[in-house]
Amino acid sequence: MTISEATKLSPARTVSVRPLIWIGAITTGTVVTNLFAPQILVGLMSRSLDMTALQAGLISTLTLLGYALGLLLLVPLVDLVENKRLILRTLACAIVAAIGTAMAPTPLILLAATFILGASCAAIQMVVPLVASMVPPERRGQAIGDVMSGLMIGILLSRPMASLIADSWNWRGYYLTSAVLMTVLAAALARYLPTLQPAAKISYGALLRSFPKLLREEPVLRVRAWTAALVMASFTAFWAAVALRLPDAPFKLDAKGIALIGVAGAAATPIAGRWGDRGFARPLLIVSHLLIVGALALCAWAGMTESRIAALSLLGVGAVLLDFGITTDQTLGRRAVNLLQPEARGRINGLFVALFFIGGAVGAATASAAWSFGGWTAVCAVAATFGVLGFITDIATETGSE
Repeated sequence: MTISEATKLSPARTVSVRPLIWIGAITTGTVVTNLFAPQILVGLMSRSLDMTALQAGLISTLTLLGYALGLLLLVPLVDLVENKRLILRTLACAIVAAIGTAMAPTPLILLAATFILGASCAAIQMVVPLVASMVPPERRGQAIGDVMSGLMIGILLSRPMASLIADSWNWRGYYLTSAVLMTVLAAALARYLPTLQPAAKISYGALLRSFPKLLREEPVLRVRAWTAALVMASFTAFWAAVALRLPDAPFKLDAKGIALIGVAGAAATPIAGRWGDRGFARPLLIVSHLLIVGALALCAWAGMTESRIAALSLLGVGAVLLDFGITTDQTLGRRAVNLLQPEARGRINGLFVALFFIGGAVGAATASAAWSFGGWTAVCAVAATFGVLGFITDIATETGSE
């Protein structure tokens, strides 16, 4: 019996879904690297095409803007179009866009290709809810946690891996490598993805117009998206500023080393998912936000330590704990929203990710201002404040922490 047939006959059977979970984790982790790699490759890309400073700055901006629009305009199609076909077509667009980026002869073509690539990366947010829908509610957190571990590892490894490939080859080699990997994964998804017909029977226009109504009707979505946005702000504030701090004393290190250390934090995702399924979501959320605050205190302390070994140890532990806290909140938040209206899971997931994506933009902006005002210590203080706000939310409400 195929996965598709098993799903149609008995959605609660989960044994045959295990390969799908693994492929989903690898797919999300691979595709997401395209969103963050430009941040490390922009210098090489701009020099090779003789781009202006404005054009170079648009590379990362258009990639992330494309992703944001994909979340709002493409992911909701999960509620309207057969899911397997939608995911494979979106991933095919990402493959073509990655090749187009690698072969781009002019800045204009490059910018257009990166925008399309960013939008096509929305396939990530189509895969996660599809995998979640294949398991019963009591095991949904575990499945989401397993897939999210791949996503978080991809985010953390995107910059060092892009740098490694560019050093060994060139920046075009990174995009060609990405296209090849996504092609292999598309073939695997074509084999293992089940067909899933959407439950909604409305037009695309009505689909988009339903966003405000979903936010009004679903307090779980509002609260969990709020805390997810807060922790994403902490995440981007830390990682946006750490590259500026690491080259100086006492660290004398580049961002690759600390990124590799931080990957250990991705281990929190499957753990959080399993414990969330067992009814421990609320205490885990409280712990996750306190971990963020404590981790950033360690990171600030590391910047004031004279010993290089002590400073690197404190920063390494802080980075791991920070990612533990962030991935725990993200995993439990996704678990909560994926237990909501099944006929609107595409829109709900698109809204959830778009809102925490806004949090990430806020975090990057506040990190820039804090760095200018008070350096590394100020950045850590601001990032910790987001964790404090998450903790206050935990105390004030139990919504979405069941």
